[in-house]
Amino acid sequence: MYGILKSRLEGMKGEATEFARELVRTKSVSLGEEPAAALVERKMRELGFQRVLREECGNVVGAMLGRRADTTLALISHLDTVAPRTADADPWSGRLEGGRLYGVGAADCKAGLAAQVYAAYLLQYSLLPLQDNLVVAAAVAEENGLSVGVRGLLERTLPELGLRPRFAVLGEPTGLDLYYGHDGWMELDIQVEGPNPFHVDDITRHIAGDLRQSVNADQASGAEYELAPVARQDAGGVCQAGLRLARRLHHHGEEAQVLQQVTHCAQQVAQQAAAVGVSVQVRRETQRLYNGKTTVARRLVSAWSTDPFDPLLERARQALAAAGCEGRPGKWQLGRLGMGTAGSVLVNEFQVPTIGYGPGLEAQAHAAGEYVEVDKLHAAIYGTAAIAHGLVGIPVCGWTADEI
Repeated sequence: MYGILKSRLEGMKGEATEFARELVRTKSVSLGEEPAAALVERKMRELGFQRVLREECGNVVGAMLGRRADTTLALISHLDTVAPRTADADPWSGRLEGGRLYGVGAADCKAGLAAQVYAAYLLQYSLLPLQDNLVVAAAVAEENGLSVGVRGLLERTLPELGLRPRFAVLGEPTGLDLYYGHDGWMELDIQVEGPNPFHVDDITRHIAGDLRQSVNADQASGAEYELAPVARQDAGGVCQAGLRLARRLHHHGEEAQVLQQVTHCAQQVAQQAAAVGVSVQVRRETQRLYNGKTTVARRLVSAWSTDPFDPLLERARQALAAAGCEGRPGKWQLGRLGMGTAGSVLVNEFQVPTIGYGPGLEAQAHAAGEYVEVDKLHAAIYGTAAIAHGLVGIPVCGWTADEI
């Protein structure tokens, strides 16, 4: 079986590379993904996906249906990128140089998306039948860490198609390792208001000072915060001032504890001045998707992890090993607050065991001069096809040693 996959892959490497290159050259900054969505939809139809649609949120979904409907594997990557850095002279060049594909989104995660699209096609082209369903989804609005597109995909689109994922694989950058979780983060808006602007300013400064003391006290435990003032405003005899707090979360469910602690701290300080009130809440953000749909999202990503002994991770490792690939388990490090993956939504909100497997390097995500190695793109197509077949393919028996 693996000999057949490798042989068929050789004939499509150039085509897959060109698709990844075209994706990189197509501007798709978050909430402006329409051109990339059109490109992916067109490619899925060209490659013969049995069902292809662009749904309510603007996600593109392609499905290859198995002989039964018991299980669905979802391969999920995102269409959007961050805005290019000023250091990038030609961020949308998609140039090939020294075995690398350069451009914004090359590693995070347009190469991962191309690998997942072509992995599904590779299985079909190799005439390896599916026992269960395989879905490839190109999601919108992921780069802000809130995964608005994936939430819509899981809430409405896939259930309406009768496709309920049992497993999910993210094409995020993992360097061809198998990742199974990462920390989370949350942003809190702390608002202080009252009739006396001096009292409001004074209480706001005291709250900021107490929170910074908490930061210093928690440094030994690996706490990470960002604290910024919000411009003061006066309206109708009421003065308002605010603070915005961003904090890393190391454990699922930790957000409730942090919200309680910050609220208690702010209220304790506010008691020092009469007629000054304080409120603390998770920051909310209204987003307008590229198709005009608006949604309100909370600036909160819960930490998540798939059990290392879950059948998904074990079977994925076995499939890669049988295919002659090395996929070491690990987790994303998320070098700055605000980064994340759709794993938080999949695992915590929809209880879908999830792993990551992609060709990019995490260190290249959002980096100036972002690139992905073309050889790793090809390896990811092969490895993803092996994982997918191991999870939803019909077991193949009777292959000769030469074919394996």
